[in-house]
Order: sequence, then C-alpha cells, then structure tokens
Amino acid sequence: MDSEINFILESTEEAMNGAIQHLEKQFSNIRAGKASPSMLGAVMVDYYGSKTPLNQVANISTPDARTLSIQPFEKSLIQEIEKAIMMANLGFNPMNNGESVIINVPPLTEERRKDLVKQAKAEAEDAKIGVRNDRKNANNDLKKLEASEDIQKSTEADIQKLTNKFITNIDELLVQKEKEIMTV
Repeated sequence: MDSEINFILESTEEAMNGAIQHLEKQFSNIRAGKASPSMLGAVMVDYYGSKTPLNQVANISTPDARTLSIQPFEKSLIQEIEKAIMMANLGFNPMNNGESVIINVPPLTEERRKDLVKQAKAEAEDAKIGVRNDRKNANNDLKKLEASEDIQKSTEADIQKLTNKFITNIDELLVQKEKEIMTV
C-alpha cells in the first residue's frame, strides 16, 4: 500500500514538474526586449517540400542585443527563410545580404509590453490548470486504492501541499517574467 501511495505522489510531482517545464518553454518564446534565437522557434521553413523548423536549416545567432543573424546551411534557402519569417507574423522585417538573413529587433512599445504580460499571464494560468488537473488525477488514483480513511486524508493533504508548492512556483515565474517584460 505504501509503495502505491509513494508512486502516486512521485508521478504527480513528475507531472507537475512537466507543467513547470512547459511554462518555462512558453515563457522563453515570449519576447522581452532583447533578441534571442528562441524568438524564431515557431518559424517553419519550406525545405524541399516539407515544413522544417528554422533552427534545423540555419544557424541563428545574436551579434548584439537588438539583432538576429540567420546563416542558412544552403544559400538557396535565403528567400524561403525570409518568406517563412514573414509568414510567422512575428512583427519582424527580415533583410538579406546575399549570405545571411538579418533581423533588427525593434524596441517594444508600452502597449506591446502590456500585451506580452497578458500573454504570459494566460500561459501561467494554463500551467496552474495543468497542476490542478494533476492533483485531481492523483486524488482519483488514491480513491481507487481503497486505503483507510486516515491514510487517504493524509495523502490528500500531501498532494495538496505539492499543488500549493507548484502553484507558488508558477506565480514566482510569472512575476519574474512580468518584471523582465516591463523593464525598459
């Protein structure tokens, strides 16, 4: 019985960690002032008839805080890369110099910063929902064990402590991201 309860607690913590990792990945895609290769994570290039992530057909680097440089592995891809960046609707205006594609990242306006904060809050709320769903699944698994009432109450309290810990962690991540976005 103890090993089954430990398994439920461990698998719940693992699932909640997954929600945190997903949130961190989503936060890395939200632009916060300085250029980052992850900003182009959603760009898919038409590579010989199949959609391929940009980072698999080119090197992406940041020569300075406001510039992204994309060096394709094949020079014939320059136009496709430009087209893919425009299609991704990221608000960037790519330029090519015949060798590579260069993107000057414009500074964020206050209105755009507020929109990004709203987007970050929505992502954090999705992560909280995921954590709460993990709690619900754990409680359902616990009920299936048909353990004594005392053990069940104790384990439910442990599951709630885990949930509270992860919700607090999500709130802290959101505060950090909000501060990062709003810093000029």
